[in-house]
Amino acid sequence: VLRLGDDYLGIATLGFAEIIRVLIVNATAVTNGSLGIKGIPSHATLLACYGWALFTLIVLARLVFSNFGNVLRCIRDNEIAASVMGINVFRYKVLSFCIGAFFAGVGGALLGSHLSTIDPKMFNFLLTFNVLMFVVAGGLGSLTGSILGATVITILLEWLRAIEEPMNLGFVELPGIPGMRMVVFSLVLLAIILYRREGIMGTRELTWTRIFAFLRRHKA
Repeated sequence: VLRLGDDYLGIATLGFAEIIRVLIVNATAVTNGSLGIKGIPSHATLLACYGWALFTLIVLARLVFSNFGNVLRCIRDNEIAASVMGINVFRYKVLSFCIGAFFAGVGGALLGSHLSTIDPKMFNFLLTFNVLMFVVAGGLGSLTGSILGATVITILLEWLRAIEEPMNLGFVELPGIPGMRMVVFSLVLLAIILYRREGIMGTRELTWTRIFAFLRRHKA
């Protein structure tokens, strides 16, 4: 799968993730199937989860703004050119997937410990779609943009639960339609891709310098 490129790699990884989920559901002797694992010791507090998120952000920032990050950007932009320059594209892809899997694995363990339960239904295709919305809305080339995108979209997803409930507008009563909020967000994602592909931050980062400059301008 890692020998694929561009959109084909993304499609193949989605298929691979679904295969793994199905295997976990059917491995009832180990995972208890679709019922999941209950009674996990609740050791992960919100402080621990946010602490790990902060540590992850620091590590990613150090990686992205290092020579390793420059190599990954080169591979992202043009794999053929990267190969011609002597970069081992396959090796760097494996490294990037391993790093992502490590941090995602620890995040999943913290989630299970915080909720005291975990099951395959928590990691379906919808979660992948949500993560995609976070990144696209925030900015494909910005770490702080991804954080802003995740914050804004998570809040809006909760607010939009209201449109799935029956509504009485006085002259007409609209029945509740389950899943309608995801339809709305799909349209929002398409609009972002079509009209603002750079997202909220684009390739820019939200730094203390930018924040202080913004505050100075508004004070003036």
